[in-house]
Amino acid sequence: MNTTVLVILNIMIMAGLIYGLLFLKKRNVSFTTRVLLAMGIGILYGAALQILFGSASDVVKESNAWFNIISNGYVRLLRMIVIPLIFVSITSALINQESKNLGKMATQIIAILVITTAIAAFVGATTSSVFKLDATGMQIGQSEMAAGEKLETRLEDFKSKPLQEQIVEIIPTNPFYSMTGQGSSSTLSVVVFASFVSIAAIGIRKSKPESAVFFSNLIKSLHDVVMRIVTMILRMTPYAVLTLMARMVSTSNFTEILRLINFVIASYVALFIVFVVHLIILAIFGINPITYIKKAATPLMFAFSSRSSAGTLPITIETQIDKMGVPSGHANLSASLGTSIGQNGCAGVYPAMLAIMIAPTVGINPMAPAFLIKLIIVTALASFGIAGVGGGATFAALTVLSAMGLPVGLVGLLIAIEPLIDMGRTLVNVSDSIVAGLVSSKLMGELDMEVYNSEIKIES
Repeated sequence: MNTTVLVILNIMIMAGLIYGLLFLKKRNVSFTTRVLLAMGIGILYGAALQILFGSASDVVKESNAWFNIISNGYVRLLRMIVIPLIFVSITSALINQESKNLGKMATQIIAILVITTAIAAFVGATTSSVFKLDATGMQIGQSEMAAGEKLETRLEDFKSKPLQEQIVEIIPTNPFYSMTGQGSSSTLSVVVFASFVSIAAIGIRKSKPESAVFFSNLIKSLHDVVMRIVTMILRMTPYAVLTLMARMVSTSNFTEILRLINFVIASYVALFIVFVVHLIILAIFGINPITYIKKAATPLMFAFSSRSSAGTLPITIETQIDKMGVPSGHANLSASLGTSIGQNGCAGVYPAMLAIMIAPTVGINPMAPAFLIKLIIVTALASFGIAGVGGGATFAALTVLSAMGLPVGLVGLLIAIEPLIDMGRTLVNVSDSIVAGLVSSKLMGELDMEVYNSEIKIES
């Protein structure tokens, strides 16, 4: 049977699976259930494609090229709405927030994000030690060497800018340029601009009340329109998750995964522990962790399948506000900052694990107290340094390893298994953002516990 026929057959099967999900929607099966079911079916279908045809086969490549119309199209739609959502949501939320509480709210959210990143670094380092991960003697092939050299070049480009310049670049010289998603710190730049617009709008309430009211109504209208667009896009989530998982599983290099299986297992153990820490933090502040798991399931599962914190942003915000009773100010700010600061999985667990793994190659005892304390501090601070920089966890690892005086070339060895580990890391990143919103609003007495503890409504 030729390739074209097989590809058409695969497309027809995918179309049948999508129709099945549509049928479940008509039968009023909940949104979360459909997302989880889509994830499971996608994994099974992707595994079947790889077993039957092989991950590098033309049949799989061409089939995924068609599947990508849905998966990539959906992710692009989410990214399309991210910047407008950040701007109107933060502006709307801050205008309606008492000015005296703005600084307190932002400080608490950032503190939670950074402190949990430090905890995540400690967990990653400890787990790496328990699993006895050691890069000494690891065989590096030509592809890994090439990847390592490329990463070295990227690091040099990043280091060419002093820290002071990187901090200053967060302040946009052209906010509209930042709104196009361009620049190394576009997300934070939009947050800064939205904050200034909000503070200015609050400042003219007494001197120019008519302008303040008009602007407030305009932002409210824009917010309503943007949120309607978000709702329209989110309805596609189950179908996108189905195709995303099918693509990921069908193209994964299981030979490389098996070769580094110990690191994969250790990574997920560490990520699971950090997630449990999130639940413990919620419990300490009187927030039911079981309810959290139930209500956060949709954004967490989408983060897992999409591997995009920014792409999950609309779902993260909507879940906090509608299901958890988090005020819009806390929800929007925690979710937005969480895509650029903190990042427990990518900027906490992963760099710390690599540092512990690589340290023995240069004769350093990785669990020496001085080394470990320095690693935790550097990792927490580096979660700011990589804000908005493309490359996610890999770049965070490069920054931390460089600051610790460790070789970065070995990071290339793990490129092959990045997608698999990145799924869990992104889930933890998004969880941290939601926890920051919940805890900060609870500390300020603004969390609606009645909404948080209410039964989950059947979603369509």
